Amino acid sequence: MAKTIVITGANRGIGLAMASIFSERGDSVYAVCRQSSPALDALGVTVVEGVDVTEESGLATMAQALTGQAIDVLVCNAGILRDENLANFNLDTMREQFEVNTLAPLRVVHALQANLGAGAKVAMITSRMGSIADNTSGGRFGYRMSKAALNIAAVSLSHDLAEQEITVGIYHPGYVQTDMVGGRGDISANESASRIIGLVDELTLATSGQFRHSNGQQLPW
Repeated sequence: MAKTIVITGANRGIGLAMASIFSERGDSVYAVCRQSSPALDALGVTVVEGVDVTEESGLATMAQALTGQAIDVLVCNAGILRDENLANFNLDTMREQFEVNTLAPLRVVHALQANLGAGAKVAMITSRMGSIADNTSGGRFGYRMSKAALNIAAVSLSHDLAEQEITVGIYHPGYVQTDMVGGRGDISANESASRIIGLVDELTLATSGQFRHSNGQQLPW
């Protein structure tokens, strides 16, 4: 049965790849972004432009476009990566990453809560760089902290939404060849997206709130 999918940050990278795969298998996709791209337009999905997930006006635009529309899968994918260390200490970029990577996904879920019913799934695209146990190289203060905060927020969501039978998946996509990392990486956006979609398909209340690599491995906090 075709499902209704909402993806933030869908104009490029992993979000675009997920929009393509969901659409190809017959699902109805709402691709949410600040500005569309030729690649996204070519998919023929419903594009919801003008949405900055850190701004009330953008969230209102998104919610209005989805008024009355039941959502089966909500993918909170929009995120940014900046670089700080003790020698390059930048509070502005740290705050920016918290706004986009941590608070925005929560704001998206809050704004669309009325669209989520029993059986709906929320997928948080995070990073293993938010794992405290896995941090062996330091640096990247804003990114690491914002993703660690997203992880704990997503676990709270998994508990808060369980009574409504809504599940939450917390996914590290892998080291993906996207613009965010300058095209470096060891897997393509399509491969990562395909893996994540497989995990979303398998997500149940029993596995809600788990932190997983896109390859299925359960990651340490």
